[in-house]
Amino acid sequence: MDRSGRVACAAAVPGASAGRYAAAQALMRVLVACEYSGVVRDAFLAAGHDAMSCDLLPTDVPGPHYQGDVADILGQPWDLMIAHPPCTHLAVSGARWFKNKQTEQQNALAFVRTLLDAPVPRIALENPVSVISSKIRKPDQTIQPWQFGHGETKATCLWLKNLPLLKPTDVVEGREARVHKMAPSPTRWKERSRTYKGVAAAMASQWGCL
Repeated sequence: MDRSGRVACAAAVPGASAGRYAAAQALMRVLVACEYSGVVRDAFLAAGHDAMSCDLLPTDVPGPHYQGDVADILGQPWDLMIAHPPCTHLAVSGARWFKNKQTEQQNALAFVRTLLDAPVPRIALENPVSVISSKIRKPDQTIQPWQFGHGETKATCLWLKNLPLLKPTDVVEGREARVHKMAPSPTRWKERSRTYKGVAAAMASQWGCL
């Protein structure tokens, strides 16, 4: 068990000491759905949790990873799930194409519902500003990278189940829309969907303490 992770986690809980936290809390089993980068998975691993990513693609970096359909493992006894469903047919940035891909959008929304209704006690689902807000429900929170140590803008919505709002950890200067300005390339879609490390660390330190 990673004691340094316990100390970091205890620091995020008002009034909690590291010793008291370690004695009172068990290791969490965390599923990071639709993640191939390993960024969120590795943040939870670094905090001492039992975390695994899952995606149809192989993981970009070595680590616990299930390559396949997340539905195969949703029924396992997870304590927390962080889900990143594909936004291709959901993000309002592509609204001009919606009329030509209604079937794809309905399938994408059905997948989102499957994730939100999964038998996991705590769930966070993230997506950019999207039709999830109008077709399913409004997000509980919208965060920006510059609230977590990255001087960039990229509005990210969070739909939460039994989780508190994510608190900013490092508000910094800089409001560059780096992701939006990325030049076309074969890997552009991967870079656009990658979770910022500061956000992942906040998720692990705050939601891993519950």
